[in-house]
Amino acid sequence: MAERKIVRLRIFNDENGIMNRSVQEANGYILLVSQFTLFASTKKGNRPSYLRSAKPEIAVPLFEKFLARLMQDLGKPIQTGEFGADMQVSLVNDGPVTIIIDSKSRE
Repeated sequence: MAERKIVRLRIFNDENGIMNRSVQEANGYILLVSQFTLFASTKKGNRPSYLRSAKPEIAVPLFEKFLARLMQDLGKPIQTGEFGADMQVSLVNDGPVTIIIDSKSRE
């Protein structure tokens, strides 16, 4: 399950500067924000299409189920955004790493 992978993925540096610690081992936190725009299709035209994104009546229960499982695996509360809201989220990206976890593609 993706939530277990997220909680156990060793993406934080250990004392030697090696990515060898999970969010649990680093005693870190997770901010979970739904973002349907990541599912945009740009194949046709110049305007992104979100037709393949789940409607709120499907997406909200999926998001809440994922959140509950993630909190259970992490063992502590998880902060979230407001579903469907226009939010301003800022962060500090620590390092040149971007990891995409695709549950359908097991590479």
